[in-house]
Amino acid sequence: MISPISINNPISQMMEQELKIYRHADADGHFRRKDSAFRSFITSNPNAEFPAEKNRYVLYLGYGCPWAHRTNIVRSLKGLDDIIQLVVLDPELGPDGWFFSGHWGSAEKDPVYGFTQLKQLYLKADPEYEGRYTIPVLWDKKLETIVSNESSEIIRMFYSEFDQLLPEELREVNKPGGGLYPPHLRMEIDTMNQWVYDQINNGVYKVGFAVTQEAYDANIYPLFEALDRVENHLAQSEHQPYLFGEYITEADIRLYTTIARFDVAYYLIFRCNLKMIRHDYPHIDQWYRLLYYDESERTRGGAFKKTTFFDIYKFGYLKALGKRLGSAQTVIPAGPLPNILAPEDLLGTR
Repeated sequence: MISPISINNPISQMMEQELKIYRHADADGHFRRKDSAFRSFITSNPNAEFPAEKNRYVLYLGYGCPWAHRTNIVRSLKGLDDIIQLVVLDPELGPDGWFFSGHWGSAEKDPVYGFTQLKQLYLKADPEYEGRYTIPVLWDKKLETIVSNESSEIIRMFYSEFDQLLPEELREVNKPGGGLYPPHLRMEIDTMNQWVYDQINNGVYKVGFAVTQEAYDANIYPLFEALDRVENHLAQSEHQPYLFGEYITEADIRLYTTIARFDVAYYLIFRCNLKMIRHDYPHIDQWYRLLYYDESERTRGGAFKKTTFFDIYKFGYLKALGKRLGSAQTVIPAGPLPNILAPEDLLGTR
């Protein structure tokens, strides 16, 4: 007897393709992130291949992705809203990756080319491309290609390469403390970025996407050792109220996107449940809430809060985990309540 769901069944093939999208772990059960494929740079040099120009570039992202979230925060902090177009994808992955749906704040279709999938953009840039179709994507409308899909490099382009198009007060050279990546702190920021990325930013994925007990055990403890390290760092007076003192830097942005997702998604959905930020890491929690609730000029009216979407995090990670396990249902948990603790006790605590 032939099963109604067979390898020759179109529905079965579609389900298999969709499940493949969600298989992130290697054969040994460990999750290993692949390097980004497009690594060009926009510069302030008008004669460069990718010169900084208004309305030339498009930032494609999904609100659920922490790597894309970095770029959205910096775009807002730098006042690039009217210079770099923003296009949002659905927070769920389809059989061919990220797509447009009109749901969850996403566009109904790509406003530049009318595409329905991010895959089409990658293949327009390189018809021979065979890697993953990841976000964020920084697109050049003039040359019709991808400039970069590496978030850590996109945010550094945003810091200063467009400054000649911005008012004097938004330029890095005029920022108190030296801007988001100040020269006198670069070595310290780079050092912190390295271990925060490996053990925390990417660490939650190495835990959440682990498919063997050995892989899970190998990554869960380093994750919390790194969070302990951040907590001790923030306990030092010279590392308050932000990671490197009085001013927000790149280190704060890169850590924030993981912490914003931790209690509402990673703790339960990704089994990162040894401790919670709100209950077990008072210094991290204070730092996190200070960034989230700040709607002053320091954050250009709330760049962190306005780019943070808790319900999308719960939905997106549950969808990813459920489909990886072959489940079509998504039951979203109610808690934790509230999504982030209230701001009232922040004043006067630092």
